[in-house]
Amino acid sequence: MHASEHPGRILRMALPSPLRRLFDYRVPESWSQATLVPGVRISVPFGNRTLIGLLVEQTDNSELAPEQLKTAIELIDSTPLLPDALLELCRWCADYYHHSLGDTLSVALPALLRQGHATSLAEPHWRCLQPLDDKLRQQLQRAPRQLQAMEELARHPKGVSQPLLASLGISTPTLKTLREKQLLVCEQREEPVHWPSPLLHEAPLPLNADQQGALDRIECDLDRFHCHLLQGVTGSGKTEVYLRCIEQVLLQGKQALVLVPEIGLTPQTLQRFRQRFNVPTAAMHSGLNDRERLKAWLDARSGRAGILIGTRSSLFTPLLRPGIIIVDEEHDASYKQQEGLRYNARDLAIYRAKLENIPIVLGSATPSLESLHNALQQRYSQLLLPQRAAASHPHYELIDLRGQPLVAGMTPALQGQVEQHLAQGNQVLLFLNRRGYAPTLLCHQCGWVAECRLCDSRMTLHRSPPHLHCHHCDSQAPVPFRCPQCQSEELYPVGQGTERSEEELQQRFPKRSILRIDRDSTRRKDAMGKLLKQIQRGEPAILLGTQMLAKGHHFPAVTLVAILDIDGGLFSTDFRGLERMGQLLLQVAGRAGRADRQGSVAIQTHNPEHPALLQLIHQGYEPFARTLLQERQLLGLPPFQYLVLLRGEAPAMALSQQLLADTRQAGEAQVQTAGLKVSLLGPIAAPMERRQGRYRSQLLLQSHSRRDLHQLLQVLVPVMEAHPLGRKVRWSVDVDPQEML
Repeated sequence: MHASEHPGRILRMALPSPLRRLFDYRVPESWSQATLVPGVRISVPFGNRTLIGLLVEQTDNSELAPEQLKTAIELIDSTPLLPDALLELCRWCADYYHHSLGDTLSVALPALLRQGHATSLAEPHWRCLQPLDDKLRQQLQRAPRQLQAMEELARHPKGVSQPLLASLGISTPTLKTLREKQLLVCEQREEPVHWPSPLLHEAPLPLNADQQGALDRIECDLDRFHCHLLQGVTGSGKTEVYLRCIEQVLLQGKQALVLVPEIGLTPQTLQRFRQRFNVPTAAMHSGLNDRERLKAWLDARSGRAGILIGTRSSLFTPLLRPGIIIVDEEHDASYKQQEGLRYNARDLAIYRAKLENIPIVLGSATPSLESLHNALQQRYSQLLLPQRAAASHPHYELIDLRGQPLVAGMTPALQGQVEQHLAQGNQVLLFLNRRGYAPTLLCHQCGWVAECRLCDSRMTLHRSPPHLHCHHCDSQAPVPFRCPQCQSEELYPVGQGTERSEEELQQRFPKRSILRIDRDSTRRKDAMGKLLKQIQRGEPAILLGTQMLAKGHHFPAVTLVAILDIDGGLFSTDFRGLERMGQLLLQVAGRAGRADRQGSVAIQTHNPEHPALLQLIHQGYEPFARTLLQERQLLGLPPFQYLVLLRGEAPAMALSQQLLADTRQAGEAQVQTAGLKVSLLGPIAAPMERRQGRYRSQLLLQSHSRRDLHQLLQVLVPVMEAHPLGRKVRWSVDVDPQEML
């Protein structure tokens, strides 16, 4: 370790790099020590590039000799971008998920800030510092453009915006020259930060006894950290409890962060909140452009926005006066990032609430088994809303698919129910979690099947526009006219997708409106909003869609929900398959009968005697979930044990297998040396062995002790980084994996 010649003049930087380390730089002599605080952005040389990173700390020592240290280039900020609590959250996140701190901080910042953009979107205004007297006119006689600029600004003592000056033919270089002469100053005019009064646009809805009890319990903890699990059946009024909690937070002058799982839910949630509250409400999601995203981030950071609603990455947005965090549909798998920094936003939200010393509410009709287990262990408060707020529970019916003729995936019995509900002026929701026209294209003569050339997967046939599409790697191919194997023209679609069901429904119900809602039909901007508006008109229609329809939507006119095929969830290869089947079934079923009309739920299955299915529909989610928890405990699966999945992908299976085999060998040696209670299983081929042209292997680490797992990872991650195959194999560390495929 080398000592610096200038104590405290070495900058330790986190840079946007996958390398799990920090980087040291020399401080330029001209920089003031007072401005070098953790969290400011600094541009530095990195190889033959210039990178923008965040200062983590200053130090006196470096592993590099003083002459090897490069000098930082530019100090971009005068104050930290992130408050201490969020810097600590990012450090903890990088440590827990064994990821680069630089990459973690990059995830926490909008793209424009990562590129060095100013922390303001206000238009620059230029203002005179000196009056334009005869003496100054004489000095500028030989600079007519500068004189013109001064004359224009002299007529506006409060300043003129830069775009207006540009429209008058006054260039930016001219203005900068006058600033260097100390004749002008450039100022950023920020909007005033204040919330209008009164806080509410509309009066709150009345609460029932269960809602009031939940609200009272949460309000008791508004000044401290506590985690509440708000478990309410679909339609029980969880959102109204959220709104009332936020109202109390806003009255204290504090802000609220609301996380939603899907971009599709953000507009309707935003509309609901803006109808209720008079304070500015910002939204953050992947549908925004970079400038819109930065504006929302800055509004939250400055305190201008009282409420921030967003998807997973919104968790990292700073709030000036944080008051509460709400995670809606907390069970949803989309809160777990599946690439890069593989963090779980729900879990990080809990840790952030602890750092900020504020309450957090996890809301769901079907909580994850991890959250339910924490509630049963009394780590969380479990707040129950067992009754619908303004409607009765729907009636469930199992329909046996065995031996039945199908039209659009429906048995004759279900077709009759659809006709009956439509004739009564109601809407019907048909759920099929398989987009496209058909999942398989088959040759009737030789049995050839259209398979993805890059994955161990079949290509899905789409009709609008016609093409074959792999939903795993996104590769596409034209639809062949002849079988490439035997040249037969007898190519048939096999199976049912939403496009095919839509076509058959139009033939079966020619006078009815058919609205298909899936990723393909909502790809265009505002397409989802237009479909939802059409549904909200309440006219008789058949709504056909994937799980996009299952989450959080309120369709008052829907009285029948039909799940066309539930069997895929009953026999999943993933140990979470039954849990997710139960959650999805109840979430979809919850769209039925949400207003003053009785709802019905029809579930088509080849397994009407399946015990898990019967328990779910007859006893409800909690007994079903408790049974799954007992099974998980017997099998030693989460939440009773902790998992880490090490994945390797390479052009040849031997490469990824070798890297993980050597990693396992190092892991077993460390387990023995340190006495760690960790099991290592594998390496084995992933369930989908080939994906995107790469062969995939995985090594599973399993333990009752989180501490032992992370202690082992602290050894194994450097082993994989230093391994000769570490650069040839694309490898990743997935702590608390949600997907095992």
